[in-house]
Amino acid sequence: MTEDAPGGPASPYDLFGGAAFFESLVAAFYSRVGRDPILRPMYPEEDLAGAQRRLTLFLGQYWGGPGTYSEERGHPRLRMRHADFAIDSVARDRWLTLMHDAVVEQALPEDSERVLWQYLVGAAFAMQNIADDAPPAHAIDVTEA
Repeated sequence: MTEDAPGGPASPYDLFGGAAFFESLVAAFYSRVGRDPILRPMYPEEDLAGAQRRLTLFLGQYWGGPGTYSEERGHPRLRMRHADFAIDSVARDRWLTLMHDAVVEQALPEDSERVLWQYLVGAAFAMQNIADDAPPAHAIDVTEA
């Protein structure tokens, strides 16, 4: 990722392929989510189009593209926006598996793929909100506390 755009260095957004890249990546990811027994139930919408659009806009903005996500939704506040969802290591790892397959499908140059993947792994771990050693929510007996 070293090419320069006219007037200065190219952003990662441009080097990845701009809006078309992020649309393709996120569409490939959500095509998998739509069939997934672990992740699909986390999405309250009958149609995943809204979630797909939000992730597309967020990733594009994060990597240097248009600020449409923030213009429409404000600061990303990713942890807060995901707080209502039970995200344990199983859900985190499934998200990573489906996203990995979507990333590989994009056939990025190796250095670009590595940079993108490093971010996605960090983001997935940051969204986990149930510790690995925590009992499942349904197994907690509050009457014995």
